[in-house]
Amino acid sequence: FLEAFESLLRFAENRTSSLFETAYRPVAKEAAEPVKELFTDLSLYILGTATTVESAVLRFFDSLFPLVYSGLINPGMTELSEDYRECLRLTRQDINPFGRYSKNMVTELSKSLWASRMLSQALSLGIEVINTTEHAALTKECSKALVKMQYCPHCQGLTLIRPCVGYCLNVMRGCLASVSELDAQWREYISTLEYLTNEMAASHDLEIALMGIRNSINEAILHAQLNGPQLSATVDKVCGHPKKREGNLPSANLVPVKEVAETQTFMMAHTSLNNKRREFINYMKRSRTFYASIAERLCDGDLVMRDSSTCWNGEDVV
Repeated sequence: FLEAFESLLRFAENRTSSLFETAYRPVAKEAAEPVKELFTDLSLYILGTATTVESAVLRFFDSLFPLVYSGLINPGMTELSEDYRECLRLTRQDINPFGRYSKNMVTELSKSLWASRMLSQALSLGIEVINTTEHAALTKECSKALVKMQYCPHCQGLTLIRPCVGYCLNVMRGCLASVSELDAQWREYISTLEYLTNEMAASHDLEIALMGIRNSINEAILHAQLNGPQLSATVDKVCGHPKKREGNLPSANLVPVKEVAETQTFMMAHTSLNNKRREFINYMKRSRTFYASIAERLCDGDLVMRDSSTCWNGEDVV
C-alpha cells in the first residue's frame, strides 16, 4: 500500500512540475522546491507524522506567491531581497491572492488523505497485534498440558498414537484463552479496515484528489494574474516598491519542457492501488474469525487423530 501511495504521489508531483514547465516557465525553476516540499509533506502526513494537510498546502502557497508576483504579475522585477520575499509571504495570508482555490485544495486533499493516513496507521496496528500474539508466552500449566497431550502416550510405548480432537481443543483453548479474547476487537478491526478501503474507493478517492492538485494550482495562479493590478496596489502599500529591470528575462531562467506519459502512468498506478485494496480486504475478511478459531486451526491436520477410532484422551487410549 505504501509503495502504491508513493507511486501516486511521485506521479502527481511530476505532473504538477510539468504545469510550471509548460505554462509558467519563468518561475518553473524556483517553483521546483516548493512543489517538492508540498508532496514530501503530504507523504509524511499519510505516514502518520504530526503535520496537517492544511499547513502543507498553505505553506506551499506562501512560497508560491513571491514567485507568481515577481515572475508572472510583475515580470520586470529585479531579484527580490529575502526581506521583500518574506513580506510577500506574510501578505499572502492577508490579501488571499489565490482566491478560494487554496482553501478548496485543502478541503479536497484533507478528505482523501485522511482515509489513506488512517489505513496506513491501521495496517501498522495490525502488524503490531499479529507480531505480539505470535510470541505469546505460555504458562507453566499450559506447558504441562501440552507435554501430557503430546508425550504421555510414549510412556506406554504408544509413539504413533495421536491426541483425540476434543482433548486437543480443550488443551489449546486453555493455552490460548488470553489470545482468543482478542476476537471481538479483531472483528471490529477488520470492519474498520473494510470501511476505510471502501471510503478510499469512493468519496475519499486518493487518486482523483492527487490528480486535482495540478488543476487547483493552475486555477489559483490564473486567479492571481487576473487580479494582478489590485494585488500590486495592495502589496506596494505594505511591502514598498521594488525596482524593475528592462528587457526580457534571461534564457537561463527557462526550463526545458519534459514529456510526461500522464494517462498511461496514472492508469497503472490507479489500477495497482485499486487491485491492492480489493485483494487485501477480501483476504482480511477471511481472517475475521482468526483469533476465535485459533484452537480449531491448531487442532486440525496431523496433530490429532481424525480418521481412526483410536486416540489419546489424556489418560488412556480410547
